[in-house]
Amino acid sequence: MIHQKVIEFIVNPDEDGQRLDKFVHNHLPEYSRTFFQKLIDDGSVAVDNSAVKPSFRLSAGEKVDIVIPPAGDTALRAEKIPLHIVFEDHDIVVIDKPAGMVVHPGAGVKSGTMVNALLFHCTDLSGVGGRLRPGIVHRLDKNTSGLLVVAKTDRAHYHLARQLVERTMVREYQAIVWHKFLSAEGTIESFVARSKKNRKIFTVSDSGRKAVTHFKVNQSFDFLTLLTIKLDTGRTHQIRIHLNHIHHPVFGDPEYNGRLKQIGQLGSQKNRNYAKMLLQMISRQALHAKKLQFFHPLSEKHMIFESDLPQDIMSVLDELKNDGSNSIVL
Repeated sequence: MIHQKVIEFIVNPDEDGQRLDKFVHNHLPEYSRTFFQKLIDDGSVAVDNSAVKPSFRLSAGEKVDIVIPPAGDTALRAEKIPLHIVFEDHDIVVIDKPAGMVVHPGAGVKSGTMVNALLFHCTDLSGVGGRLRPGIVHRLDKNTSGLLVVAKTDRAHYHLARQLVERTMVREYQAIVWHKFLSAEGTIESFVARSKKNRKIFTVSDSGRKAVTHFKVNQSFDFLTLLTIKLDTGRTHQIRIHLNHIHHPVFGDPEYNGRLKQIGQLGSQKNRNYAKMLLQMISRQALHAKKLQFFHPLSEKHMIFESDLPQDIMSVLDELKNDGSNSIVL
């Protein structure tokens, strides 16, 4: 049975003047700010034992107590779905997720998710993630493949979430993207928000949530590039949004201009025909969570996991390499 949790934080000097709702969300990013605003309105968050408003400005040294309600019955069905489990112990599970699998239930998706599979595999997932996403510390898009870690205990969940905030958890991706780069590496930093024109996607905005993405060129081809990408933040669709914003959308991405829209920018008919052939080899964005590093929440051991590129991305890369039009970027 999952009981309510009481969590205590002390406001640091560099957090002086910060809004209460932003403060608690920064410390527990696995919850939405809307969730915390409701908790604050309900009196479940106190500053020096006093109830305040979400917009309350904190002072250094103040004590913030947060009462997290129990997750309750998930109302989710355990489903016998195969999982590629890379590592598991009492505290965590590391999974290599295939493209096409949704991480947790949401709008219009109630079954067939990784959470449904996990509920069949183990009965002791953390309740911190809430009713529809028990154990989920971070996510991958449905059609992004690769590594993610799931918490089996509340202690593990809080510890891993803190590593995300402090950037000691390292998430490294590889992606095939459109066009060549003028520089060998770079950083994309912006605010991202849900698109006002299409609520299913997100966009770079003047306001919203801060997102920071680092990239490095691995290999260049005639009109495609293989990148290694690291995240400072983990916003929904972040890599895909940022690469589209700098006019290098992820190859094959149907939502962020990664398919036929780019073909018109290619200079020769030969390349346009070749690009169409390559797109037939992959039906989703060529994006893979290849490497994951974090400290074990109980032993503090530094753990490193790596995942091979899946067959569809490798097929595109093999074709590009065999074509002989590639150049290695050192």
